[in-house]
Amino acid sequence: MRPVAPPKTFRVKSFGCQMNVYDGERMAELLAEQGIAPAVEGEAADLVVLNTCHIREKAAEKVYSDIGRISKAGAEAGTTPLIAVAGCVAQAEGEEIMARAPAVSMVVGPQAYHRLPGMIEQAVAGRRTTDTDMPADAKFAALPQRRRSAPAAFLTVQEGCDKFCTYCVVPYTRGAEISRPFAALFDEAQRLADAGAREITLLGQNVSAWRGEDARGRPIGLAGLIRAIADLPDIARIRYTTSHPADMDDELIAAHGEIGKLMPYLHLPVQSGSNRILRAMNRSHSTESYLALLDRFRDARPDLALSGDFIVGFPGESEADFADTLRLVDAVGYAAAFSFKYSPRPGTPAATMPDQVAPEIMDERLQRLQGALGRHQLAFNQASVGKSCTVLVERRGKLPGQWLGKSPWLQSVHFTGEAAIGDLVEVELTAAGPNSLAGRLLEPALA
Repeated sequence: MRPVAPPKTFRVKSFGCQMNVYDGERMAELLAEQGIAPAVEGEAADLVVLNTCHIREKAAEKVYSDIGRISKAGAEAGTTPLIAVAGCVAQAEGEEIMARAPAVSMVVGPQAYHRLPGMIEQAVAGRRTTDTDMPADAKFAALPQRRRSAPAAFLTVQEGCDKFCTYCVVPYTRGAEISRPFAALFDEAQRLADAGAREITLLGQNVSAWRGEDARGRPIGLAGLIRAIADLPDIARIRYTTSHPADMDDELIAAHGEIGKLMPYLHLPVQSGSNRILRAMNRSHSTESYLALLDRFRDARPDLALSGDFIVGFPGESEADFADTLRLVDAVGYAAAFSFKYSPRPGTPAATMPDQVAPEIMDERLQRLQGALGRHQLAFNQASVGKSCTVLVERRGKLPGQWLGKSPWLQSVHFTGEAAIGDLVEVELTAAGPNSLAGRLLEPALA
């Protein structure tokens, strides 16, 4: 690799979960602190960061496809952009990426991206570098302060997972469960509020496993952190994701009924409705314990909207097992859900299990599952018509005078009228589709 000019512009392209979105935002802030400007939309960037996700099948191949596309576009324009591969694919396949893709200058894992500035200096000097160390605390301490924020902001409070579900690579790519200190999180939440955030979503691979000590040195869990952030006057809404059923404690359940700023929405993955498959997945819950847990949350907050994750076609899944999943979907009545076909991840126990399900069977089951989930989501939205609720305005719509925002139940709502990004407005929900609702503005922005 030859020496190149220092980059003047950058672009971060993030894939996957909300934690990757958060990481992408922090990398952009870090690069901006170095005097590198975001590239204008539609124009080539001097530095491209591919912030990757390793959960789905063929994730690495998609990275190589992007690398080839970026390199080809640079060659056609007579430029040689610096390419950095970040995120979970970088963590899992760092050296292989360097070997297969000479166009890549840097490979950096999700716990080491705070060292990007030094890696860029080496790339400018003509040296390719890989950094996949996992010192999470060092990363957060080295990141710049938050100075600008969208109305709805993400805040990573916990990383890693100790559950070792047999299909999942997260323990290997993100490491063991680590909770960020309370003081650092409270300070970052305050800075987000000062920067314009009205809603904060607390993030973690297993966010409900967060543990810390409050300002008085008392041990607290996620509920205690939520209570502290709820005391910030400029923060109007709080959410959290993603949780594991094993870590939902009494205090967190009670918080849903006691903290008005905690939105009535719970994303709690179940993955399957078959107890046999749940055991094979190394999930620590059964369908019965999962449903009982949801009942406790609903008792605390009767208007709670529920969301979940599902995997179809896990090794050994029979038609009877899949029918159990459909029954669970109907029993819960999810307001939203994410569903995927099982994809073997190298190094996970499930990848070598017998009775791998044929792709065509997975395709057919996924269609049936998504059909059932879609019916419940539409029914939930239709049941909202006629209600009034507060909507946080997040952006302009496609039509003149139209605004888009989120209801307390995380539904997308569009309406027209006098408003501005970041406003909290009262809206009557007037019509429902499968993915959004129409509303009528009732009142001007709330303080």
